[in-house]
Amino acid sequence: MELDDFDLQILQSLQEDNQRTSQDVAQRVNLSPVSCLRRMKRLREAKVVTADVSVVDPAAVGRGIMMVVLVSLESERADKLDLFKRAMQGAPEIMQCLSVTGEVDFVLTLTMADMAEYEVFAQRHFWGNPNVKRFSTLVVMNRVKNGLTVPVSV
Repeated sequence: MELDDFDLQILQSLQEDNQRTSQDVAQRVNLSPVSCLRRMKRLREAKVVTADVSVVDPAAVGRGIMMVVLVSLESERADKLDLFKRAMQGAPEIMQCLSVTGEVDFVLTLTMADMAEYEVFAQRHFWGNPNVKRFSTLVVMNRVKNGLTVPVSV
């Protein structure tokens, strides 16, 4: 899908606040509300905008511990990779699961209520998984920058 300057401005505005009305966005990007609404709909249908979500502070809902876990698998056979990916997709504690190149196979971002919860999680998904060769856990001390915005150039 070709994106023009108006589309990029709309995307920037929606990334700042996806609750903005088409009228508000139209005013910001200097388009008519009808044209802006049509473009917003097209961006969503084309999956340029993949989700409209609210970002929740994990600590506010009792999940004050964030971790980054580096996972290496024993086998990278397609069926074993798919099995691991499905398990990670089904785990609500995982905020992000990235399949990566390099010294590890996956980088996970998790949120936990406490270390006891993480121990149960690690037992179920890592120690209890014969395809996990090793994993390393980094406990986040401070979220210096946290977001999902993608830079767009106009």
